[in-house]
Amino acid sequence: MTKINKSILPIIILLLFSTSAFAQLDPVKYEDALTDKPETPLTKTEIAVKADPKQSFKSLFEEAAASKTKSFKDVNTEHLNPMAASFVDDYMKRHSKTLNSLKIWAKPYFDMMDDVLSENGIPKQLKYLAVIESHLKASAVSWAGAVGPWQFMPETGRRMGLQVNKFNDERRDYLKSTYAASKYLNHLYDQYRDWLLVVAAYNCGPGRVNSAITRSGSKNFWDLQYYLPAESRMHVKKFIATHYIMEGEGGVATATPLTKEQEMEMMPTATDELTHQNVKLHTISGRYNSKTVAKYLEMDMAEFNKLNPNMDRILAASSTYQLKIPLNKVELFLSKKNQMLNDSIMMILNPDYQN
Repeated sequence: MTKINKSILPIIILLLFSTSAFAQLDPVKYEDALTDKPETPLTKTEIAVKADPKQSFKSLFEEAAASKTKSFKDVNTEHLNPMAASFVDDYMKRHSKTLNSLKIWAKPYFDMMDDVLSENGIPKQLKYLAVIESHLKASAVSWAGAVGPWQFMPETGRRMGLQVNKFNDERRDYLKSTYAASKYLNHLYDQYRDWLLVVAAYNCGPGRVNSAITRSGSKNFWDLQYYLPAESRMHVKKFIATHYIMEGEGGVATATPLTKEQEMEMMPTATDELTHQNVKLHTISGRYNSKTVAKYLEMDMAEFNKLNPNMDRILAASSTYQLKIPLNKVELFLSKKNQMLNDSIMMILNPDYQN
């Protein structure tokens, strides 16, 4: 029997570990994640189903009549696929506190993502993919070099239209990276016509999902899940559990977004005591920066500060601030609030950031 030099054993073990870890990189962390194969156009019915959470997540949540049991331990399974109940129960015990906290502080970021995903015909529930990828951190960096809330590798980010170089890394840009993620998610959906398979492919790459489909003879996640890498199988279940916690016991969000006119009507009107001008009051949360807000509202900084003194300090200390907006600037604020928040975050990450 051939003896192995003990001095090289650590190197062999490291190589084996590295190969295994690389094999389970997320697809957006693969440089060959995208293929040049022509995609079959969606039919009108498929386009309608694609953006309808109740239809496109049909294998995630079932109708009440289809569930044999109404509860499993602490999980209401009336709508949850029973095959996920045990995992969700365990995940809730370990992560529900953190996710419920995130549900509060992340609202402005979720609103931003909702707008972009809806604009691209993607169910807004796909934003929870960014939660399990990065916990919504623009500064997140994986050991493999994936960066930002959507965890793009450099080359894939570039192929999705992001600028990635030593001077500028748009993978950290919430708004631009969400547009890039929408492009990639649409690419995957065009292949699989099923959002759970899209989540799996986002983690392990289309190649492994295609192999699982071939080996299992099925395009249903629950049938082919054990033909996927363990990490990817768990990735999908993390998405299901996060979706369940964030949406309130698995219910699919059905609230219709407010129109700008409705948002304006909901803002109370007041008279500012210092400037004596009429303003709209709007409570903001998130990392908004006064200079960025003033710039987008096309207001002089001194004028803005008179209406909103100490905004940055108060917002940092209490996480919310009652913003006073001149009546002629309200519509501009509502149309630009996503860009305001995004640029404010980018300024925190990079003080030299300019847009």
